Amino acid sequence: MSTTLGASRPDPAAYMLRAAASAAGRGYKQELMELLDVQPGQTALDVGCGPGTDLPALAERVGVSGTVIGVDRDPAMLAEARRRTSGLPAVQIREADAHVLPVEPGTVDRAKIDRVLMHVAEPTSVLAQLHLATRPGARVGLTEPDWDTLVVDAEDLDTSRAFTRYTTSEVVRHATIGRSLARHAEQTGFVVETVRATTPVFLDFQDADRTLGLGRNMQQAIQGGHIDDARGRRWFASLSERSFFASFTLVTVICSR
Repeated sequence: MSTTLGASRPDPAAYMLRAAASAAGRGYKQELMELLDVQPGQTALDVGCGPGTDLPALAERVGVSGTVIGVDRDPAMLAEARRRTSGLPAVQIREADAHVLPVEPGTVDRAKIDRVLMHVAEPTSVLAQLHLATRPGARVGLTEPDWDTLVVDAEDLDTSRAFTRYTTSEVVRHATIGRSLARHAEQTGFVVETVRATTPVFLDFQDADRTLGLGRNMQQAIQGGHIDDARGRRWFASLSERSFFASFTLVTVICSR
C-alpha cells in the first residue's frame, strides 16, 4: 500500500480560485451575490478578499459610480487580487487585519465575508468591526461552513467519523461557525433576514482530496496520534477504490444594519 496520503498543501491563492470555480463554489457564490443585492453607485466591502475571486463581480454591480474595497492581510493574496483587478478602477485593495478594518465608519452599503470567520481569532470582533463600517440600512452577507457536518462515505464508518472529529477539533479554528453565524450576527447588532443552508457534494475522489484535504489531514491525524496509522492509510486507500461521496453543510446568512 502506498505511504502517500494525498496531495501536499496547495498554494492558497490557487486553492481558493479553484474552489470558487467548482460547481459547488459557483452555486453558493451566485446565491450570495443575488441575496446581497449590490446596486450601482454603492460602496461594497469584501472582508478577506483573498486573491480577488469576487471583486470583479462586485465591481460589475456597483458600476462606474461605485466603489469596491477588498481587504486581506496576506500580501501574496493581495498581489494576486491587484493583478486580477488591474483594469477595474472601482476596486481598491487594502492590506489589513479583519479585526481592524481600514474603512471609515458608516460608509459601506454592502459587505460580504466568505469562509473567513472560521479562521480569524475573534469572529464577533470582526463582525463588530463590520457593524461599525456599515451605514444604517446596509446589507451584509456571511457564508461559513460547519465542518462538524463533514461526511465521507467509507465502509469503515468509525474512521470517517474520527476524521471529521479531527477536522473539527484540530484543523479549523472555528469549525462550527456556520451553525452559529446568525446568532453571532444578532449579538453584534445586525438584523438577520435570511438563513440558507446548502450542501456541496463531491463525487470525484481527486477533487475531494484537493478541496477537503482528505490525504494531508489524515496524515496529520496519524502523526498527531489521533488515528491509528494502518487504519488511517487503509481508510484513505479505500476511498479511491469505489464510488465516492463526501459532503458538508455551508450556511449563508443575510442581515441588515
